[in-house]
Amino acid sequence: MKRWSPLLVLCLPLAACSWGIKLDSGGEKVRTAWNGDVEGCRDVGKVTVSVMDHVGPMDRNGLKVRDELEVLARNEAATLGADTIKPLGDPRDGEQPWAAYHCGRHERAPMKIEQKNADGSTETFPIKN
Repeated sequence: MKRWSPLLVLCLPLAACSWGIKLDSGGEKVRTAWNGDVEGCRDVGKVTVSVMDHVGPMDRNGLKVRDELEVLARNEAATLGADTIKPLGDPRDGEQPWAAYHCGRHERAPMKIEQKNADGSTETFPIKN
């Protein structure tokens, strides 16, 4: 019979753990201005979010931590009425500050279809979902 290492037994539950940080319906409407372009936007406040960046002596994946911080910032900014966020600095010890802005709607132009009429004129119709 094999003996299990106590360290392995302690790490197995952590490997199966899901952190459960999800983008909510409000956060889905918030964009991230990675290029910092918030010209013409109204500042609505600042949010500081945090996640665990290490579990015991083990550091968590830095990219995963950054992703989770962005998701939390988008969710929190939506509660302020913001539609855009911009990072104010890099993550430090699992925490990151973000500025929240209201810039107006950032939607793509609706797709259209053109139809040629018998008389040579053209009509444009939006494509419905």
